[in-house]
Amino acid sequence: MSTVEFNDRVAIVTGAGAGLGKQHAMELARRGVKVVVNDFGGARDGTGGSATVAEQVVAEIEAEGGEAMAAGCSVTDMPAVEKMVADAIAKWGHVDILVNNAGVLRDKSFHKMGMEDFQFVMDVHLTGSANCTKAVWDHMRERQYGRIVMTTSSTGLYGNFGQVNYGAAKLALVGMMNSLHQEGAGKGIHTNCISPVAATRMTEDIMPEEALKLLVPEAVTPAVVYLCSDGAPSKTILTAGAGGFAAAKILETEGIWLPEADRNAEAIAANIDQILDETGMQEYANGGGQGGKFFRRMQEVMKG
Repeated sequence: MSTVEFNDRVAIVTGAGAGLGKQHAMELARRGVKVVVNDFGGARDGTGGSATVAEQVVAEIEAEGGEAMAAGCSVTDMPAVEKMVADAIAKWGHVDILVNNAGVLRDKSFHKMGMEDFQFVMDVHLTGSANCTKAVWDHMRERQYGRIVMTTSSTGLYGNFGQVNYGAAKLALVGMMNSLHQEGAGKGIHTNCISPVAATRMTEDIMPEEALKLLVPEAVTPAVVYLCSDGAPSKTILTAGAGGFAAAKILETEGIWLPEADRNAEAIAANIDQILDETGMQEYANGGGQGGKFFRRMQEVMKG
């Protein structure tokens, strides 16, 4: 196997004070990447805050011979995020990699969830990722190089009880990735998602103890390191946990086309099995693929 190398790369890893983010930052640093360790230092629900956790990870990286700097800002604070990026560029000359890992949990069933808890989770996961990405975007465009990793979740992809806010934010990151790919790939910026399953403080009380022992954060990091590398794809969702690695895809069935006179709920009900038939399902390169399919089906029916 060829070695995944990083030559003079600089990375920002958010939420890197513990858990997955720390492991990502540590492993990148071991491979010679200069790392900005970002962590607000708050509790799992986002309350509190201290730069100490980021500084401790920097100390660990430096003790292993790596280079790092701490950034204790919240990803929801755009001016502070911009300063973090500017400080990294001032210190090392450029930023090549962004791993959007920062997150919080405020789990409740939807009927008990206040909208402030919904909004806060969206602010950290979605807007926080957008803030950090926006702060590096023009710089990466100018350099014609960038690797951006969004942290999605099986909750966003498939759903989970009591996590409507978290699931909404995590699936939104997939949508962000899809469109950033369209805008960035031609400029050398590859954007991907990691969907991790790991034992961290985010999952310590929602998974069985025997599962937590197997789901070490270190088992996810190899996929993230790959997505940060020169050879990374773009617009890919990698899933990882307990040594398993896979890809998640958004597919669409071939479906049907109905003439105007038959476009009613009754026709949908009569044809639902064909609409749901998975034969010939496709993954589209962009949003135009869906419309193109419907036009093609229309032409087939009209000619037939």
